[in-house]
Amino acid sequence: MLENIGVAVNRRHLQGLALLLGLLGTIWVLTSWIVAGTPAQLVLGGLGLLAGAILLNILNDWRSGFYLSLVWLLFEDLARKYLSNNMYIYFGKDVLIGMTYLSFFLALRRRQAETFRPPFLFPLSLFFWLAVAQMFNPGSPSLLYGLLGLKLYFYYVPLMFVGYALIRSERDLHRLLVVNLVMAGVIALLGAVQAIEGPTFLNPQVLAPELTALGRLTRVAPISGTLVTIPTSVFVSGGRFGWYMVLTWLLGLGSVGYFLLRTRRGRILLGGTRTAVVWALCNTIVMAAGFLWSAPWKWGHANRLLKAIRRTLLLAGFGVAVVVWYFPTAVGARWDFYSETLSPVSPSSELAWRSWGYPVQNLLLAFENPLWPYGYGTGTSSLGVQYVSRLLEQPTPKMGVESGFGALIVEMGVLGPTLWLAWTGSLLLASWRVVRRLKGTACFPLGFAIFWFAFLLLIAFTFVGLAPYQNFVLNAYLWLLVGILFRLPTLGTQFPHHVSVAEHDLASRHAIAFTGGK
Repeated sequence: MLENIGVAVNRRHLQGLALLLGLLGTIWVLTSWIVAGTPAQLVLGGLGLLAGAILLNILNDWRSGFYLSLVWLLFEDLARKYLSNNMYIYFGKDVLIGMTYLSFFLALRRRQAETFRPPFLFPLSLFFWLAVAQMFNPGSPSLLYGLLGLKLYFYYVPLMFVGYALIRSERDLHRLLVVNLVMAGVIALLGAVQAIEGPTFLNPQVLAPELTALGRLTRVAPISGTLVTIPTSVFVSGGRFGWYMVLTWLLGLGSVGYFLLRTRRGRILLGGTRTAVVWALCNTIVMAAGFLWSAPWKWGHANRLLKAIRRTLLLAGFGVAVVVWYFPTAVGARWDFYSETLSPVSPSSELAWRSWGYPVQNLLLAFENPLWPYGYGTGTSSLGVQYVSRLLEQPTPKMGVESGFGALIVEMGVLGPTLWLAWTGSLLLASWRVVRRLKGTACFPLGFAIFWFAFLLLIAFTFVGLAPYQNFVLNAYLWLLVGILFRLPTLGTQFPHHVSVAEHDLASRHAIAFTGGK
């Protein structure tokens, strides 16, 4: 009987892997069609068939369907770029994730999935009802702006429950981490190639008007005048690619720590834009400190982590040396731009201004709007207002500011940032309690990475602007990872982390044989 169960589990894993490879192959074929100039109708038809196949798979098995939706989420922008920013493509991810919610809900009804009650649900619900009430603010030009805001703030929140139920065992966790690392590696590699080859790689000759400035952004070093093209990889903008690389770096470091303590293997991801470079350095320091704080010295894992950190730095240095040797012009241009705009000793450094002065200035600008005590309504200062304005054939609202807390004031008045800090503070406090429980287990590096990512996105990045949180990639990953974080304590205590998964499986088989399978 146990053998039959093991065969069934392996069969499901093979089926899921086959589906994932099939989806990647289909995306590759469709991308080849797009690059070859295949008519848009044919490409849209192929994407429609692909979406239909994913929908059927979601209804049949929400777990494998979730992985297919995740791939679509990350590679959707690539199709948008080549199909003139088609809105059917833009909302494709929302349809697929919505079907995942439905299939997951049905699984809950059949008692085929587990759920939990988040400790921060009450303050989050207060913020939700404030956003709902602000939809009907008299200062809002249309109810559609409120619907846009609700989608950006809350549509991916149920992924928290999906992530919790998705991870039933360490094998499920391994599968998720490996899939994410593979996709991140592909996206990072494509971004690196684009940074060297130029914006013509992975971009059509003619971009949609609203995507042109984002997809072909070029920066100028203020002193040397060196031109630097900002890579977008598979995304429509360099900003989205940069924020994704920040997430990738953190999740990669957490995965490396987990694999080292559990399976003695690791993964390393490198790459990104200027934003990613700065945060990668900061996050590496924080993560290394967290790893060493948690590592149980009596099992020698701290020494292994120190060696892993040293090897990672050496490998990164070797990779940089190789790139400099083969592509000195591309690397030199970026070195000029980074050193002239980020170095504290540079006369044209933007580090202090962009990290503090500019956000504070925009926060104060929010109070210059006459309706700042109670705001203009949900969504009026959110990401994507230009699409709503185009649909309504109205001018785009001009009351928005770039500060995240300032944007909350513009939309919801003084209650906006107040309730935001209440629910995010409650989430972070509950998350930190989970991380403390994971101390001394193999799951701590991953749990600490998730906590730190939540802090950065909800507090540090929001201080600079609301766009990172409302970015659908970061938002979806935030809620997915939060659900996984609350699931980790049940995994980190299954068996001592100085025993590998293979050793645990072998010991389990010996125990079953010894007890006669009882």
